Amino acid sequence: MSTPLFKIRAQGRYGFINRQGEVVIEPQYLEAEDFYHGFSRVRFNEKLVPMDVMGRLLLKHLFNFVGFFEEGLARAQLVNRWGYIDVRGNLAVDIQYEDAGDFCEGLAPARKNNRFGFIRPDGSWKIRPQFEAAREFAAGLAPVQLVEKWGYIDEDGEMAIAPQFDACQSFQGEVAVVQQGLFWGLINREGELLAEPQFEFQEGYANGEFSEGMAIIVQDGAYGFISQDGALAIPPAFSFAGDFSEGLAPAEQHGRFGYIDKSGAISIPPRFEDAGLLANGLAPVKANGHWGFIGLSGEWRIPPKYESALPFRDGLALVGHQGRWRYVDTDGEVVWEEQ
Repeated sequence: MSTPLFKIRAQGRYGFINRQGEVVIEPQYLEAEDFYHGFSRVRFNEKLVPMDVMGRLLLKHLFNFVGFFEEGLARAQLVNRWGYIDVRGNLAVDIQYEDAGDFCEGLAPARKNNRFGFIRPDGSWKIRPQFEAAREFAAGLAPVQLVEKWGYIDEDGEMAIAPQFDACQSFQGEVAVVQQGLFWGLINREGELLAEPQFEFQEGYANGEFSEGMAIIVQDGAYGFISQDGALAIPPAFSFAGDFSEGLAPAEQHGRFGYIDKSGAISIPPRFEDAGLLANGLAPVKANGHWGFIGLSGEWRIPPKYESALPFRDGLALVGHQGRWRYVDTDGEVVWEEQ
């Protein structure tokens, strides 16, 4: 695994440092994304171009858009057609599809002649185009749309769960999110409902996305959690809740934020103005208009003195101080600061 890199900013340009605060890629790009599977995407000639951890741009071909690398391939768009490039920037699958998804479990959804099928990494069809829409395989099943309903096919293209849903998502282990009207629920791999569609679908929200075996639910504007067996793990009783991380989740009650455990019990009492995800044993919280970090017992580990703070990642956290970016370690020591 490559050494983690952290995005920095200098005079409106972006680059990257390592864990020790040493500049690895000089700030030179007007836009840069965090690294994912060994690649960032940076703005070059008005387009987002993949860049590896050595700072090398994949410039053998220039595309309108390049997606994330999954299983060594990234979808790439040229004008209004799609293909795939490999990690060296070579064209691995010719530009030919009307639409294309990411590779997962050796297959990717792709559209030709207005129908979706699934291709292999060499671009050949494993499942011929026949569906109105399709999403990526997971756990051996893929969501597909026939006429106006969604179901699931297996890797041979056979219908495993009959089309009966208004929408559905790829499986997360043994469960998947399905939607009926404005509500979502859960099914298992046999297509049996584990939880009837009853949870409010929030546009732009990660509906039914599990973190540490728990997914946020919303009913009548109140937040709770469901477990992967479809059981109501924490009844909706909070005005807001965030994902579980390291066993705790931020939750809001009466306008104040604290943290709950997986039984729904209060672990850190709600006394903060805002709160973020726990990572590296520390959680970003806001008090008296400033952000700091607390430990698992709710004690201050890094005093609240920052204008903003993101959760820790690989031992560093990005905070805002007097309008400048700053990275601090878990002891609160400054590793890098924007000049």
